[in-house]
Amino acid sequence: MTTPLLKPELYAACDGGDPPILLGGRCTCGHVFFPMQTQGCERCGATGSALAPAPLKGRGRLVATATVHLHADPARPAPFVVGTIALDDGPVVRTLIIDAKPEERRPGARVEAVLIAVARDDGTEALDLRFRPERAS
Repeated sequence: MTTPLLKPELYAACDGGDPPILLGGRCTCGHVFFPMQTQGCERCGATGSALAPAPLKGRGRLVATATVHLHADPARPAPFVVGTIALDDGPVVRTLIIDAKPEERRPGARVEAVLIAVARDDGTEALDLRFRPERAS
């Protein structure tokens, strides 16, 4: 039995060891966004068939990071690192950064998506998305 994804509406696993993909979208005007949404394009306001799902590569560059030293949720023990990432495919996302030494968290550093096992509220495990320093292919 395979471990389920925690948020399958946001990302999908890839075969062959490639980073997971993010389930974004693209407007006919060229704007790329994450997550997929249907309310309207942030750039041109188009709706309906102008918005189509678009898989986004789980690779990008760090824009900024912050280390959280105190967090109200005991299920998320501090410290942990939050990063803003400009994906290679266009959108900017905020997510958790793992396995990064301080020198690997500088702006411009290459990062890639990974799926890691996390505990659900019911005690079962699921895979959730994180980013880490890019590894050589």
